[in-house]
Amino acid sequence: MTRSDVASSAGTGKQLLRLATAGSVDDGKSTLIGRLLLDSKLILQDTLAALHRNGADGAPDLASITDGLRAEREQGITIDVAYRYFTTPRRAFIIADTPGHERYTRNMVTGASTAQLAVILIDARHGIIEQSRRHACLSALLGIRHMVAAVNKMDLVDWDEARFREIEGEFAALAERLGVEDGQAFPISALNGDNVVERGAADWYDGPPLLEHLEAVDVASQRGEGPLRLPVQWVIRPEDGARGERRYAGQLAGGTLRPGDEVVVLPAGSRTTVTAVETYDGPLESAEPPDSVTVRLADDLDVGRGELLCSPDQLPTTGRRIEATVCWMAEAPLRAGEHVALKHTTRTVRAAVESIDALLDVTTLTDGAPPDELKLNDIARLTLRTAGPVVADPYAENRTTGAFILIDEDSNDTVGAGLVRRVHEGGRAPEHSPGVTWHESGLERDHRWDSLGTRGATVWLTGLPSSGKSTIAAQLERILVEDGHPAYFLDGDNLRHGLSGDLAFSPADRTENIRRVAHVARLMADAGMVAIASLVSPAHHDRALARELHDAAGLPFLEVYVDTPLEIAEQRDPKGLYARARAGKLSEFTGISAPYEVPERPDVVVHGADEDVRDGAERLKAALDELWFGGAAGRPDSV
Repeated sequence: MTRSDVASSAGTGKQLLRLATAGSVDDGKSTLIGRLLLDSKLILQDTLAALHRNGADGAPDLASITDGLRAEREQGITIDVAYRYFTTPRRAFIIADTPGHERYTRNMVTGASTAQLAVILIDARHGIIEQSRRHACLSALLGIRHMVAAVNKMDLVDWDEARFREIEGEFAALAERLGVEDGQAFPISALNGDNVVERGAADWYDGPPLLEHLEAVDVASQRGEGPLRLPVQWVIRPEDGARGERRYAGQLAGGTLRPGDEVVVLPAGSRTTVTAVETYDGPLESAEPPDSVTVRLADDLDVGRGELLCSPDQLPTTGRRIEATVCWMAEAPLRAGEHVALKHTTRTVRAAVESIDALLDVTTLTDGAPPDELKLNDIARLTLRTAGPVVADPYAENRTTGAFILIDEDSNDTVGAGLVRRVHEGGRAPEHSPGVTWHESGLERDHRWDSLGTRGATVWLTGLPSSGKSTIAAQLERILVEDGHPAYFLDGDNLRHGLSGDLAFSPADRTENIRRVAHVARLMADAGMVAIASLVSPAHHDRALARELHDAAGLPFLEVYVDTPLEIAEQRDPKGLYARARAGKLSEFTGISAPYEVPERPDVVVHGADEDVRDGAERLKAALDELWFGGAAGRPDSV
């Protein structure tokens, strides 16, 4: 049994076309959709009667079919995205009527993100204006391969062929510049119905009506394109719990899947073979996007939600650093250093904004200067750093595995939509000033350490303010030095007297402070010292950066969580900071007005409320000895 290219969700047996209408305010998007529904005889009689009552001069108010919000009807504009389904004898359609006003750019991005074709409405009197270009550029940015210019209100220019040809030529040039190979223009009057479903008043126009073109656009050839991509959405366990009979459900995002195909499970990298591809209706010989299927695998693997089944010969990139184009969709601005949740296919990870690299001019698709922050509806190039690995393709290659959304972790609101440009393997990219290279001294690390009779490492203590980090760090420094081992205590407050004296305590400044300290600690560890860093460092992503720098250099790194309950830390409060934060006099104070993200897998946990300081420091020294002399290649198994 094979699956034909049908709109299975519609149950019609017809190929489905998803299209989005866009354009400037009052260019007639909603009216065009109303006309398509009316002339296709898809409006119920009682609805049609209401449209006639609301219309003028006996004509139905077609725009009100999709302008469903009260504010839309009162203002005569589209605000939200309205979806309408209709079918003709030849094809099924889902139309997204997107807003024209620049203020609602985020809604346009949302509506067009799944579209296969964009209809750009252009008022024949005004021609292609900035907002028309904006929506054409956004459509191209979102990977829409088919674009139509519906030159509307031709009746108001007396069906002037010269005017249409002028707009047609300008649109063809725009489509070519945007890399859209299929771009066509149609002269129409949505209000009167000319050239929408049936041919109209322009005797000089010998092309098809708009609907006929929409019915003929070829999107079937795009099915099954590219390498196999199947995000696992659900693990189906049998009632008897037999692990070998588990099935893995998801919606295909690329390629073709058949029984007998070899696949790789990412990010784990395990290889196996597909033994069955099934749907509710039974087994399939093959499946293609957007089929929803369950698969059985030949091997007993640990596969869970969020993992990706891929073609072994065309693997996506796995990494924690993502270059992306992001449309910011929240009222509150976004700044470098801030943290969000990133949802990519069926996987959600924490992410930090490493940098805002450029603000995109969506009328030209060119990069502008990087802004200090992103405001509502801004579209920019960002670099994101994630706490866990992300397996993704560039959006230009796959619109599913190359897309993601950003979520506010406090409100759970969707605050951004992103398109992957590039995923960097591993973590953060090497940092250096332009035009410089790392100079090796010629003295190997092992030779240095053996000659000095020492070993280097970084001990990174994290925890709430007043948790006891600095007390434990100072005790560890004393124990090591008195034992003849070079060590230095990098106190967070001391570092802000010089190295980070120019920084405050915003999320971006905290990230920059930790970046600086991590680099200093790495150099000290390389020299054969133990760098003991004591910083609140409340974010997973920032602590992960410190570890990544050391892992990349092959240096031992211990993350130590000083676990002290908030009420105990607040009772200590030697500087009175908790009291000031409770009184509202100190903003962004960790534990009160700013979050602390508890380490998920610290190397050592010290209980700051009830553990003796010297005992805790001795345990840290023992953990260092285990790393240096215990035969461990990395982190100790148990401390």
